Amino acid sequence: MSDTPALPAVSREWHLLSRPVGWPAPADFALVETPLPTPAAGQVLVRNRYLSVDPYMRGRMNAAKSYAPPYELGAPMLGGAVGEVVASNAEGLAVGDQVLHSLGWREYAAVDARQAVKVDPGAAPLSAYLGVLGMTGLTAYAGLLRIADFKEGDTVFVSGAAGAVGSQVGQLAKLKGAGRVIGSAGSAEKVALLREEYGFDAAFNYKDGPVAEQLRAAAPDGIDIYFDNVGGDHLEAAVGELKLGGRIAICGMISVYNATEPVPGPRNLARLIQVRGRMEGFLVMDHLDLQPQFVQEAGPWVASGALKYRETVVEGIEHTLDAFLGVLRGANTGKMIVGL
Repeated sequence: MSDTPALPAVSREWHLLSRPVGWPAPADFALVETPLPTPAAGQVLVRNRYLSVDPYMRGRMNAAKSYAPPYELGAPMLGGAVGEVVASNAEGLAVGDQVLHSLGWREYAAVDARQAVKVDPGAAPLSAYLGVLGMTGLTAYAGLLRIADFKEGDTVFVSGAAGAVGSQVGQLAKLKGAGRVIGSAGSAEKVALLREEYGFDAAFNYKDGPVAEQLRAAAPDGIDIYFDNVGGDHLEAAVGELKLGGRIAICGMISVYNATEPVPGPRNLARLIQVRGRMEGFLVMDHLDLQPQFVQEAGPWVASGALKYRETVVEGIEHTLDAFLGVLRGANTGKMIVGL
């Protein structure tokens, strides 16, 4: 086993202590010290440099069965991370390599080598592999092209459009020849970002008035595609504006994640019959076969600046929970990342 000197004796990691009811509270979590893990045969020890915090993690804090197992109480939570191999007990990965893996929410992780993906820090900043060139970008790509069956000339509406996924969806649609791209966001600053930096044709602040009215004004001829990150009134508004053969890709519904009572669904779903519309939920993990195609196509766009991205970076393992709660409040512009 190869090793490097001056490693600490302990690592800090976030544990879930109790399952939140409604909005998570600091008392539901604890930052604890544990002995530094030692990589077993076939493992590497990774010093995490960047951690991902994402809305889907809220669902894993519940006990209910879902597409991903719930976080265990009293155990470290999981999430995307990228970092440097500081000790190796596996062939194919050496000290100094940079890898992407899923053992986030901690400073150091003993990772199975077969679950670590080597990344090139020379091709893009390390943090980009958690966002624009990682699962975030692939989610946008798969949802727009495969689930929503994007076609050149389509009018596309994206909710949560200044977020990590939404901002990529809108830009990919423009790069692929969309006729019109519309986004919603939660502040005047984010609306300006969508129009001026990301190239959206129209954008509105959903806090300024009823979403249905603002969407109708932005898309007077209707929409072909709705990429849903919000649910609720956004989904109802999008159903109301669907053109014949319109498609809705359900990526997330952040508006209902912390609800403690059942949330009413859209009241106008019968319109899907009238317009022969289609609505489909999806998970990026079912579309990993698109990853090579996505990187091949999007990599040059990122390198040239044609595909822009923003990151909100919160520094320090001790602020990981703050960053996560910030995502749920919409405090981030682009991908929310914790730097260690």
